[in-house]
Amino acid sequence: MENKAVGKEKFFIVTRGKSWKGFSRGCIGRVEEERQDGEVLGLMYTGTSNTGGPNSGGTVKKEDTYPLTRHQAQLLLFVPIASKRVELICDPQLFSAICELSQHDIVMVKYKKGHLPALVKNLMKIGRKENAEDLHMLGFEVEFLDQEKSAGTKKPAPLPLFNAADIVQVVPGYTVPFRPHWADGHPGGVDRKVVSRINSLPNMRTRLRPSETRTDQRITASRGPAADEAPLDVGSMVEVTSNTGATVYGVIRWKGVPVGKTVEWAGIELDYDLKGCSDGICGGQRYFTCPTGRALFVPMTMCSPDQRFHGSFNRKKTLKSVDIPPDIESDDSEEDTPPISESQAASLLVGRMRGIQGHFNSCYLDATLFSLFCSSTVLDSSWQKPDWKEEATCQILRKKIVNRLRRKGFVHAESVMSLRKQLGCHTFRTEEKDPEEFISILLQRVLCIAPLLKLRSNMEKCEGAYTYQIILDKEQAGRVPTVQQLLDASFLSCNLKFEEAPSCLILQMPRFGKKYKMFPHIIPSTHLDLNNLLHNAPRECFICGQPATNECVQCLQDRKLQPGKIKQYCSVCSTQVHTHPSRQGHRPRALAPAPAEPTTGATVPRHAMELFAVLCIQTSHYVSFVKYGPDPHSWLFFDSMADRCGDDQSGYNIPEVTACPQLGDFLSQSEEEVAAVDPSRAAEPVRRLLCDSYMFLYQSASVPLCEESRLSLRQQEGGGCEGTDCSQNKATTLTL
Repeated sequence: MENKAVGKEKFFIVTRGKSWKGFSRGCIGRVEEERQDGEVLGLMYTGTSNTGGPNSGGTVKKEDTYPLTRHQAQLLLFVPIASKRVELICDPQLFSAICELSQHDIVMVKYKKGHLPALVKNLMKIGRKENAEDLHMLGFEVEFLDQEKSAGTKKPAPLPLFNAADIVQVVPGYTVPFRPHWADGHPGGVDRKVVSRINSLPNMRTRLRPSETRTDQRITASRGPAADEAPLDVGSMVEVTSNTGATVYGVIRWKGVPVGKTVEWAGIELDYDLKGCSDGICGGQRYFTCPTGRALFVPMTMCSPDQRFHGSFNRKKTLKSVDIPPDIESDDSEEDTPPISESQAASLLVGRMRGIQGHFNSCYLDATLFSLFCSSTVLDSSWQKPDWKEEATCQILRKKIVNRLRRKGFVHAESVMSLRKQLGCHTFRTEEKDPEEFISILLQRVLCIAPLLKLRSNMEKCEGAYTYQIILDKEQAGRVPTVQQLLDASFLSCNLKFEEAPSCLILQMPRFGKKYKMFPHIIPSTHLDLNNLLHNAPRECFICGQPATNECVQCLQDRKLQPGKIKQYCSVCSTQVHTHPSRQGHRPRALAPAPAEPTTGATVPRHAMELFAVLCIQTSHYVSFVKYGPDPHSWLFFDSMADRCGDDQSGYNIPEVTACPQLGDFLSQSEEEVAAVDPSRAAEPVRRLLCDSYMFLYQSASVPLCEESRLSLRQQEGGGCEGTDCSQNKATTLTL
C-alpha cells in the first residue's frame, strides 16, 4: 500500500508569479488536489527542518508550477536558496544529468571561490522521516580528485556533502580513464544523526563502454584530460590524435549529443583545413559555423588539452595585461560579414567562451560592441566608404571584432585591447568608463559618423548628439514608467523635438552609474512612437483625432486624461479642455505647422522604432540584453566576464552568452501586467532588465543611416584617433 501511494505522489516547484497563498517562487510542494479553476492545493516543504515534513499548505496556479518526480523534489529540497532551485530547473540538460548521477561519476562542483573536479561516492539522505508525509532531502557525498591521499593510518577526513546546485558540470562515467578506489570517508558538514548513506546510487541510464564509441573519421582516443586539469568545455583548445599517429589541433565550438548519437561529442574548429571535414554540419544538422573543411566532430573521450599551450597555463609568474590565452583567429577577410541569422544564433553564440572576452575593466566596451553589432545592421553602412577602410582603428573594429563576432561567435580579449590602444586616451586601456563616452568616440572618431540625432530646442536652435540623456522631474512620470513615457516627458519638459526621425536612437536612463537611480525599475518599451516628438510631422488631436495645433506640458500627468501620454490638441479641443477649472492655469504651446496637413479621415503615418538592445549595470559591471531576430522570444544575455579561469594574476575571463526566451513572454504582456510584476520575485533576467537598465538602443528599419548623414572627420580634423583627448569630446550626449 505504501509503495502504491508513493507511486501516485506528484511534486512541483513554483517557478513564477507573485506570492501565492502559502507558496512563493522556488518553493517545493506536493500536490493534494488539482482544482478545475486551474489552481493546485498542496503541501509545502521548506527543507530547513531535520524532520523533512511539510511546513504548511496553500494554493498556487498550475501554470506557475513545474512538475517534479519524487527524486527531483528531494534533490531540490536540499538546495537552501529558493532562487538557485529555479535556476537549476531552467537548465534542463544539467539538471537531468544531475538527477541521473551514478556512483563514480565525475562532476565539477563549486568549492570556495572556484570549481574542482570530484568523484561521486554516495547519495546521502538528509533528515529524519517521522511521518508518512515526510520527505528526505538528498545530497551528494564526493571526493575531490586533486587532493593528496595519505598512506598512513590517520583516520580519513569526512567527505564533503554538496547539493544539486553546487554541481556545475557532469562528466559521463565512460570518459573517465581511471577508477580510483579510495577509502570510504564519513559525511561532513551536516548533523550525522540526520544523514544516512544510500549504499548504491541508481544507475538510470545505459552507458557505453569506451570500446563501443566509434566515429566516421579515422580518429582514435589519445588521452583524456588529467584530473588536475580544467574540464574541457566550449572554447577549450584541444588536440586529437589519429590512428596513424598524426595530431590535429583546434578549439571546441560546440559540445553535446548530436542527433542519432547517445554520447557526448565535441564539434571542433581545426586550425587548418582537413579533407572530409565540414563547415559545422554533422548528420545534416548545423551545430556551429566555420570555414569549410575545418569542422571535426568526435566523441569527447577523444579530446585532450592542447599540449602546445598546456604549460603556459601552469606558469607561476605575473602576466602582463595582455598575456592571456592566445588568439587563434587568423581569418581577416576584406569581405564584410552580415549579422548572425536568427536560426544560427543559438548554435553560434550561446554558451561559455562566446561573445566578446573581457579584460581589465572592459565590460562597458564589450557590452556596447556586442549590443551594436551582434544582430543590428543600423551602423553597417559606415563600412561602405573605401578610404575609411585604410584607417587602422576602423580595420581593427571591422575585421578583428565585428566580422569575427559574426563569423565565429567569439572575439578574443587581445582584439579588443588592440582597439582600446587606438582610442587615443590611455585611460581607455585600463580604467572603467561609461558606455556613452565610448559610444561618442566610436561613432565620431572611429566610424566617422555625424551625430545620430538632430534635436531642435525651443523650435529654433538645432543641435546634434550621439546619445540622449533622459532629463525630467520625478513627478513628471509615474511610479513605474515605461521608456516611452520617460522620453515623452523629457522632450516635453525640455521643449525638444526631433528635426528628423533618426535611424538609431540611444537613450540613457535617469540614473548615474551605481550610485543613483531616479526610478527603482523601468519598463522597457519594445517599440517607440516618435510621431508626437517630430518637429514638423503631422500629429493627431488627443481628443478628436483631427490635426493637432498645440500641446500642453501641464496636461501630461492629468489623472483624468491618461497620465503619462503626450497631450496634443486641435484648437477647438484645446479650448474645451482648458475651460475646466483645474486646467485654466495651463499654458499650451503652439506646434510647428506640418509641411502637408493630412486630409480629413486619412491615417497619419507613424514613425516607430524598435528595441534591439539594452545595456545594464549592477554595482560596477556592465552586461547587455540583445534581440537577435523578429521572434519575440529571440533574446540573448551577454556577460563578458561571467566567470574566470585561474587567479587574478595568471588567469583570464570567460565570457558567456545565454538564451533568454522568458523575456519574450514578459515583454509580450500589457503595460499594466508588467507594471504589477514584483522584480524581487521575477526570473533573474527579468529582474535585471527591470532594475538594472542603463541604456536602451532602438533602430528604425524604414530610415537607414543615409549617405549624407556621414562625414569624414579624417578630412575635417586631419586624421583618425591618434592624440584624441577623451576630455575634449564635446556635444556628443545632449543633456539640458
